[in-house]
Amino acid sequence: MNAFVLAAGFGTRLQPLTDTTPKPLVPVLNVPSICYTLFLLKEAGFRKAIVNIHHHPESLRRFFDRHDFGSLEVMLSEEPTILGTGGGLKKCEHLLDEGDFLLINSDIISDIDLKALVSHHRQSGLGGTLVLHETPLAREIGQVGVRDGRVLDFRNMRGTGLLSQLIYTGTAVLGPAVFRYLREKFSSIVDTGFTGLIDHEGLGCFEHRGLWQDIGTLQNYYRTNLDDNLRILQLEPRMKHLLGMGPCMVSGSASIHDDACVRQTVVGERCVIGAGAEVEHSVLLPDTMVGEGAHIRNSIAGPGWIISP
Repeated sequence: MNAFVLAAGFGTRLQPLTDTTPKPLVPVLNVPSICYTLFLLKEAGFRKAIVNIHHHPESLRRFFDRHDFGSLEVMLSEEPTILGTGGGLKKCEHLLDEGDFLLINSDIISDIDLKALVSHHRQSGLGGTLVLHETPLAREIGQVGVRDGRVLDFRNMRGTGLLSQLIYTGTAVLGPAVFRYLREKFSSIVDTGFTGLIDHEGLGCFEHRGLWQDIGTLQNYYRTNLDDNLRILQLEPRMKHLLGMGPCMVSGSASIHDDACVRQTVVGERCVIGAGAEVEHSVLLPDTMVGEGAHIRNSIAGPGWIISP
């Protein structure tokens, strides 16, 4: 089975992090965010991942030129004009229309059991299966309407009145029938493909109760790195074994002066923290310089800028 990884978005809500870096390469605990998705694919035995790209495509091409993911072949699908979650998938129909495939976002951190998901989907006989996750924030994020094990609505946009504490995780197994409902122009897969499957082939669900975090906003990104990072850090040995990299608080290439004080902080690659500096509960992106005696607290810092999320 092949996978399609959605990685073309602008990452507008993550600015200024994404001004010069594509969202899939923004690091979470010193690992590019897309690598958490590629790790899940490789661990589950996937052999090919098609990744759509648009924003800063040259950076992504350089990244994949430099990194070998071994048994997982990565194929890039560049969109000169961004096509959205529906149009981007439709563009790659010729690569995915021979059987079931996995659809997954590049900006989520999770430990979804993809093998169990695939097995559940195949037993259902439906046109697709969405991975859902229960959260008290469902109303804010977007409730999924479910009845008798089938997805029937999103945010009540179909008027079913079905509400829940479940959200769509950005992960699904889909059959080739989904391409009948997709459009070649910019579009959302929810409005096209998922709706088409609901009306015709049926759309099932698979509930995930483990780790799932979205890094799409500055607040979520900050919390994921600092406040909700324990389960992510526990992935380190498995990721390092499969990818040669794993999550950590302080990059091995960082330089921290002996007289500096660093507490509860993610220190990125090639960062330099000078004598007498104090950094607390912050995220320092790669190449950030903290001068002598400087104080940074409760912030995200990059080369030449600091923000409070």
